[in-house]
Amino acid sequence: MTQHGAASGGGRPGQLGAALRGWRERIAPETVGLVAGRRRRAVGLRREELARHAGVSPDYIVRLEQGRATSPSSQVLAALARALRLGSQERRHLFALAGRREPDAGEAPAHPAPSVLRLLERMDDSPVSVYDAAWTLVASNRLFAALMGGVLSGPAERDHNVAWRHFTGLPARVSHTARQRERFERAVVGDLRAACARYPRDARLRSLTADLHGASPRFAELWDSHAIGVHTTDAKTVHHPDVGPIDLDCDVLQAPGGGHHVVLYTADPGTEGADKLRLLGVIGTREMSEPPASDHPAAPVTDRRCSGD
Repeated sequence: MTQHGAASGGGRPGQLGAALRGWRERIAPETVGLVAGRRRRAVGLRREELARHAGVSPDYIVRLEQGRATSPSSQVLAALARALRLGSQERRHLFALAGRREPDAGEAPAHPAPSVLRLLERMDDSPVSVYDAAWTLVASNRLFAALMGGVLSGPAERDHNVAWRHFTGLPARVSHTARQRERFERAVVGDLRAACARYPRDARLRSLTADLHGASPRFAELWDSHAIGVHTTDAKTVHHPDVGPIDLDCDVLQAPGGGHHVVLYTADPGTEGADKLRLLGVIGTREMSEPPASDHPAAPVTDRRCSGD
């Protein structure tokens, strides 16, 4: 992710730094999947925690807050708005303080609605995650991070993109049958095609689909054939390194405005899957060993979306 760029207008670095500090300090750690702990003295998020969630370096956060970095790019601003859970007015104010134009209607919204983020905070007994129109992970609750393994800690945006991880064969914790894989692939390609049509000026979407077309013969085949799929409730098996395989139901919901997808994993009460989810709630997001990559290839760590019949 680019951390620098020429400002499109007159930014206000001092005010930008003060605003970032204020927004950072009001975020409760547990709302972004962190455990506060008794020894924690910092108010809100630490700089390194904000940096990790936004995909930038801690030093860059320091320089922004001190007014020494004066021209953050639109991509960085969008990532900061997402990590800080800013509402639409606050997001607009952030871009104004940085002297940049907020993305217009021809670009996919990067930041989910505050109501969607509140949903994450309230659903603490089920893994929940939120993805943008390109199927890049933008938010998740603590139980989802425990299930999938600290999925917001990677530095690169493509590391959190479902389509990129799947079609480039990156390792994952979720396994699928051949039939499920076929349904998923058709659905994700159809989703990306619809997003490109809806947001024709979104450079990130165009870049993602072009790179996927060149990197994956399977993606190119489906894209060129105009494949379309439909998402419904589906079953998933998540292979967790500590508690073993977990059989779960998965549902995809469309957030208000149509720009984001909310994915929920649930288990019937009294089942082994429900018991294992409760155990994960106790284990939390502590460091865990990863399963061998060869066991379940080509499924994204961030999520394997529900795909319907």
